[in-house]
Amino acid sequence: MFEYCKVLLKFEMLCIIKKPNSKMKKIFAILLMFSVTLVFAQEPKQVDVNKDGDLIIATYYHDNGAIEQQGTFNEAGELHGVWTSYDVEGNKVTVGNYLNGHKVGKWLFWSDNKLREVDYVDSKIASVSEWTDKVQLAISN
Repeated sequence: MFEYCKVLLKFEMLCIIKKPNSKMKKIFAILLMFSVTLVFAQEPKQVDVNKDGDLIIATYYHDNGAIEQQGTFNEAGELHGVWTSYDVEGNKVTVGNYLNGHKVGKWLFWSDNKLREVDYVDSKIASVSEWTDKVQLAISN
């Protein structure tokens, strides 16, 4: 009897999967339309691009017009040189260096009243240091 119930249950599940009811079709259609609308409703990020010798300087902006990221690309289109990221209010969040697309050297990350220093070697973390202070970190701006 138990085996019969398992087979019957599997058959019913198979029927549900193979023949979705009209309610499921409507829900799927609505979700599909909603997701397509969201994809096309998003505006592309505003980017300023300028050439400076062998480097391309790129500046990305938040929706409110504040700078989001600023940095350079090499001729191969790889991240190269100093990159700086800002939050929506314009506060510095990250400063780091790329060498031909690889994170290298000291990277600084600010959050609340914490400063994290991360050392990278060939895009791999070599060490991490963290400082916390009750006074605002003077070098964050």
